[in-house]
Amino acid sequence: MAAYTIRQVSQMFGLPASTLRYYEEIGLLPAVEKTKAKQRIYTEEHLNRLGAVCCFKETGMSMAKLLEFFAYEEQEQEHIDEILVLLREQEKHVAGQIEKLKSAQTQLNRKLNYYKDIKKSMDNGSAYPCWADYWE
Repeated sequence: MAAYTIRQVSQMFGLPASTLRYYEEIGLLPAVEKTKAKQRIYTEEHLNRLGAVCCFKETGMSMAKLLEFFAYEEQEQEHIDEILVLLREQEKHVAGQIEKLKSAQTQLNRKLNYYKDIKKSMDNGSAYPCWADYWE
């Protein structure tokens, strides 16, 4: 069984050691054993859990929802419906974020094209473009 130090895990996930200790404290990373020198020993199971935590956090899932999910997961047969509801809600949240980002990207691209065209106008001495022409 592979074992990892807190420093190795911190580097793998780009998280400070204090965050890993916090996750352990609140139960997101359960059963972290320690050596006689009190150094934490992380396993592949911890890495898998941490990968899921990081993924869910990236989607904006709250700590409360993370804890809820992993509590349900421990008894998934009894809580499969709750797991599905929680994940569906998060998927809807992510879909909404994606739509907002797409809208922002569209606006950014309009501005980018507008200013690229201003630069061309400046370079060749032609008339400046009209911002209204960049709206679809």
